[in-house]
Amino acid sequence: MTAIRLLLVDDDPLVRAGLSLMMGGAQDIEIVGEAADGGEVEALVDRTRPDVVLMDIRMPSVDGLTATRRLRARQDAPQVVVLTTFHADEQVLRALRAGAAGFVLKDTPPAQIVDAVRRVAAGEPVLSPTVTRQLMAHAAGTAADDRRARARARVAVLGEREREVTLAVGRGLSNAEIAAALFMSVATVKTHVSRVLAKLDLNNRVQIALLAYDAGLLDEDRPGWDA
Repeated sequence: MTAIRLLLVDDDPLVRAGLSLMMGGAQDIEIVGEAADGGEVEALVDRTRPDVVLMDIRMPSVDGLTATRRLRARQDAPQVVVLTTFHADEQVLRALRAGAAGFVLKDTPPAQIVDAVRRVAAGEPVLSPTVTRQLMAHAAGTAADDRRARARARVAVLGEREREVTLAVGRGLSNAEIAAALFMSVATVKTHVSRVLAKLDLNNRVQIALLAYDAGLLDEDRPGWDA
């Protein structure tokens, strides 16, 4: 089995040491580098080719939000999981919009952080449905009217089935749950998700969910798509 290549980014050396110790016990994870600031990340990624970057948000020079945006704009970008101390911090929302695959709290039990790295490496977002709804509700509640209008204009390009899948992703459903709800195979769900990502120029399912909430689709009593 090929080990998951992990890059640690945090300005606190004690946090990096703790994460390194924690990940060192996982035989399927290899720490390929460490950085103390977001400004070091791109050069380290070029040199070490990580699969996943565990990224602190608040750093003194280049923050994790800027570093995440820069990374996700590159071809063959590694997945990014942001580290934070708050469940619904505005910076976390901005990092998710920039393309992060999810987040973990710094006080999360070690086994769950290790599992988060594995899940992201496998292409799964690190957000439970409960946490997804909490974050999305916060995003929707603070979104301006022009953001909603822009979001609705973007989702208007989707076909009917793609719209149904988008709504289901916004509700935090897994591929298997979407397949059961919409009476299609898991493979077909994956195809629709891939098409939605391509049509809307998004990086991952988290961004699909954010867009669905920005458009106000989950505020409605039924799956409505009219303004």
